[in-house]
Amino acid sequence: MARRKPDDQLTLFDLGPPPEPQRQGVGAAPQPPEVEELGRRLPAEIHLGGSTWSFPGWAGLVWDRSYSQSKLAREGLAAYARHPLFRGVGVDRTHYAPVEAAELAAYREAVPAGFQFLVKAHEACTVARWPDHDRYGVHRGQANPLFLDPAYTAEQVVAPFVEGIGAGGGALLFQFAPQSLGSPGSFAERLGVFLAALPRGPVYAVELRNRELVTAEYGDVLAAVGACHCQNVHPRMPDVRAQAQLSGSDRGPMTIIRWLLGPGLTYEEAGRRYAPFNRLAAPDPASRRSVADLARAALAAGRPFLCTINNNAEGCAPLSAVELARAIVAGESR
Repeated sequence: MARRKPDDQLTLFDLGPPPEPQRQGVGAAPQPPEVEELGRRLPAEIHLGGSTWSFPGWAGLVWDRSYSQSKLAREGLAAYARHPLFRGVGVDRTHYAPVEAAELAAYREAVPAGFQFLVKAHEACTVARWPDHDRYGVHRGQANPLFLDPAYTAEQVVAPFVEGIGAGGGALLFQFAPQSLGSPGSFAERLGVFLAALPRGPVYAVELRNRELVTAEYGDVLAAVGACHCQNVHPRMPDVRAQAQLSGSDRGPMTIIRWLLGPGLTYEEAGRRYAPFNRLAAPDPASRRSVADLARAALAAGRPFLCTINNNAEGCAPLSAVELARAIVAGESR
């Protein structure tokens, strides 16, 4: 008797193809009553959030269980937005390459009304000379012809943002890395020409990492075109309250802050030390007070407030948001 092949054996039981595994979405972690109450007490104009959302280490804090980073990047935003304090988020991936409007629209559809996005512009808009790094290929170290090019920016950055997120869905951020940008006056003048040539509608924010460029002239340029300075908590920069005074940020349409990095460490060092970002490894009460002060000032002036928090600021963005919300609410109560 001929021996049956394995495939022949399977035909004895015609069960059909195996069922497709069910795709389970990302679930939100239940929050302690105190955090739920903070969410109710925090004024609606205050938008706190992370620099992005795809961190597996937030299991139990934001996610109901552990998920892969790739799954969180694809499917985690809706669960993230269910956190009582997360009313905004940074979108960093747009810094490295333009993103289609459809992808941004999917983000918009995943969150409730009133949620705010801080979307980075493609770095081609803000780098005067391509960094001397392998990923820039033949362009590394060369002058960038797209630097402060309003036509390129309008087509590749502004249009997808308006179509996908909507002009009222947050702000577009032009982040200028540390680099040689000329004198403060010449930079402010060129920046003003660039911003004035962009389509009206979105809120445009500018973040600098060269402290000498944060001047009254720079602030005047932003005010003239209705843009705002993005205060950033970073060792290279003055205290955020000093940045607000130097740039006249109270004239902008929003108060925007990025709480990025505490003193004494680089991003790489902080990332290694604080991973997996599930505890307050390095509390920074001084920066927290400064950010809370600016939040209360924005509330008093009737300006929306958006602060995105990096894990490298204190070790865990969700726990930093809780402490910051406590400081804001306590100050409002007084």
